[in-house]
Amino acid sequence: MATEAPGGPLRVEVVLAWPRRFEARELRLPAGATVADAVAAAALDAPEVVGFAIHGVRAEGPTLLRDGDRVELLRPLQADPKEARRRRAAAARSGPGDGSGEAGSGS
Repeated sequence: MATEAPGGPLRVEVVLAWPRRFEARELRLPAGATVADAVAAAALDAPEVVGFAIHGVRAEGPTLLRDGDRVELLRPLQADPKEARRRRAAAARSGPGDGSGEAGSGS
């Protein structure tokens, strides 16, 4: 939420996350700063970044920032979501006990 007068410095956080850890930088930037400015100022070692978001909403480098924004550096997906869903569905269909040798032993 913007709490400072227009033209004042912006407090911005830049975040890069992985499955079990994250790096964050809190910055003070001049009014009129963009996502690209924040990413450059944060100087996070993130060669795999494929995009940006502000509070979870996709953003581009030239997007103007507001006081209190959280810029998230987006990484590529590690697995195709459709393929992961297919694998989970197949595992659910096979069910627990599949392959135990007890199926059909009631005859």
